Parts: sequence; structure tokens; C-alpha cells
Amino acid sequence: MRDINSVMEQAEQICLARGKQLTSKRKLILSALLHADQPLSAYELIDYCKRYFAQNIQAMSVYRILDFLEAEHLAHKLNISNKYVICSQIECGHEHGVPQFLICFQCGKVSEIAAEPKVISSVCANARQEGFTVRSPQFEISCVCDDCAKNTP
Repeated sequence: MRDINSVMEQAEQICLARGKQLTSKRKLILSALLHADQPLSAYELIDYCKRYFAQNIQAMSVYRILDFLEAEHLAHKLNISNKYVICSQIECGHEHGVPQFLICFQCGKVSEIAAEPKVISSVCANARQEGFTVRSPQFEISCVCDDCAKNTP
């Protein structure tokens, strides 16, 4: 389990170092992603903020904030589900390359891992040989987590 205050402090330091500001609304959305501990869509974030933080936030604001959090590598968009997760690398203070996600198709649990740079290079090279240009080397791999596997007959 993450120390939410520590993650929020680190996120603020990252923004300051980059000359950006983690405004109160940005903190709210980042905090919601941390507290939820599961992927949330923009509209789920609106509902989450209303339910758990008694804060109303407009959809357009949420989308702009999510764009900011993605650009600053504080959150990631899961393209398959159109949901967002907190970056698991915030606290370590350095970049880890292209994020890869293991997603349990039963419970929705997500784990962020780092693929070896040579794997990404190989995928891009293979795509190029087939006449394609990789626009996003992010992998989202459908899995079953150990907890769900144990509960499956």
C-alpha cells in the first residue's frame, strides 16, 4: 500500500522541478486516482470526487487535468478501457521508459512494469518492416492475477 501523502509530495516536487504547478484541482484528481487504487474513467473520477471528497468538478476540467497528469508522467491512460491509473514510478524520482501494464481481466487489477528498451526497439523495428510506424509502444496485456486464479475452479 502506498503512502498517499508521500506520493502527493513527490508529485508536487516533480511539478515544481519542471516549472509546473500542481493546482488544487490537479491534486484532487491525482488524490482520487491514488485513493481509488484502481483504473477510473474521467466520469468515474467525477463521481469519485463527489462521493468521497464532496467536490464537484466539471468533465472538461477533468479531461484537461488528466492530459496534464499524463504529460507530466504522473498518470497513465489505459487505452483499452479508456481509464486512468496513477504512475507507479512517482516516488522513485526517475524515468523508467515506456510503461507496460498487466491487467487482470476478471477483477481489473493493474500492475505497471517496465519493458526492456531492446524489446520496445524490436517491436518498433518489426512494425517498420511490416510498413507500420508505432505511435504508442505501451503494452496493455490481458492477464489473470494470482488472487483471481486461486478463486477460479
